Amino acid sequence: MKPVKVGLLGFGTVGTGVVRIVEGHQEDLQSQVGSPIVIEKVLVQNKAKARVLPVDADKLTEDPWDIIRNPDIDVIVEVMGGIEHTKGYILEALASGKHVVTANKDLMALHGPEILAKAQEQQCDVLYEASVAGGIPIIRTLIEGFSSDRITKIMGIVNGTTNYILTKMSQEGAAYEEVLKEAQQLGYAESDPTSDVEGFDAARKMTILASLGFRANVALEDVDVKGISKVTRDDIAYAKRLGYEVKLLGIAERQDDFISVGVQPTMVKTSHPIAAVGGVFNAVYVYGEAVGETMFYGAGAGELPTATSVVADLVAVVKNMRLGVNGKQAILSYKEKKLKTAEQIASKYFMLLQVDDRAGVLARITQTFADFEVSLESVLQQPNASHREAEIIIISHDASKAAMEKVLKAFEGLDAVKRVKSVYRVEG
Repeated sequence: MKPVKVGLLGFGTVGTGVVRIVEGHQEDLQSQVGSPIVIEKVLVQNKAKARVLPVDADKLTEDPWDIIRNPDIDVIVEVMGGIEHTKGYILEALASGKHVVTANKDLMALHGPEILAKAQEQQCDVLYEASVAGGIPIIRTLIEGFSSDRITKIMGIVNGTTNYILTKMSQEGAAYEEVLKEAQQLGYAESDPTSDVEGFDAARKMTILASLGFRANVALEDVDVKGISKVTRDDIAYAKRLGYEVKLLGIAERQDDFISVGVQPTMVKTSHPIAAVGGVFNAVYVYGEAVGETMFYGAGAGELPTATSVVADLVAVVKNMRLGVNGKQAILSYKEKKLKTAEQIASKYFMLLQVDDRAGVLARITQTFADFEVSLESVLQQPNASHREAEIIIISHDASKAAMEKVLKAFEGLDAVKRVKSVYRVEG
């Protein structure tokens, strides 16, 4: 059979991995799809640049339209990143009947519904497994593996940079700033790490996962986001003392068709499997009404793990071409989006308070919780020998976000509470 021709937009780390796999695994790929898969054209910024993986110069182009408007190319693989201009390329490719595989989480989080609707209109495939959690096949799992179940919760470590930082802080007792600097030197963190450490990267990924898991058009602005830049080694030390690890978790929950999605540093019980996920690895926990709890673990980034997901999508597209079913398997959101209010979002909380060390203070604090119907699981007071102050560590039972906000507001009016040092959600 005639070869399937692929246009590759981007030849950085992931693009290089895609070429390695397609060219190195050709026999395996042909056995699955029944024809050769050929990288026909590759978009680069500079054709003259030296490359770790040599490619025929005739295949390189600096003009994206050489690929988008090439009638011989069947599938566009987009690994260049960017949002608005990349969206234009993909919509143009779909309009001309080309199928699309992308690793672009930013694009799919912001414009996924529009792109998927266009793909269905043109009877084309748009697959984007590599946009979340690198080599972990979590998107395919949500679409296919849970097709007969009803997902109630998705919880995961979906950003390797922040997990590396928190792991090092936990293992070595190091400060955030010094571990961040080390992560930058190792290439795990960008020179401007804002997207990772402030939770924005994880929020985009959770937007995609929540939309797929709950079949509703969750938007990026629906995600409540808090990063790790304020996490201190004292927070982590107290967490370990109480039997917890601090992780940046994305958490999407559904109850009675009302959903909430958030990204925040979270204290996870050490007995929970996700607490043991260290370094740059990712893990996603999925709760289904029928199947119960499942966990998916693996490399969340990197040349070959991410490229493996891209090529798996490419294989799926070619199989659909052979069967004549392209564009018929798109998962478009069909449920009305109903977001939980602050009264409906509930969890356990950890709180670290700096207070006056004198009689009656603890009673006033516990009464404040009682005033807003927040019950407490444990209270620990840590005196400070050099000051007339103490630290109080509190873990609540399940409480609504609204109630906790009222408690924190009330503490602002208590002279005895000098400072609310930390507040974290508790899981596991």
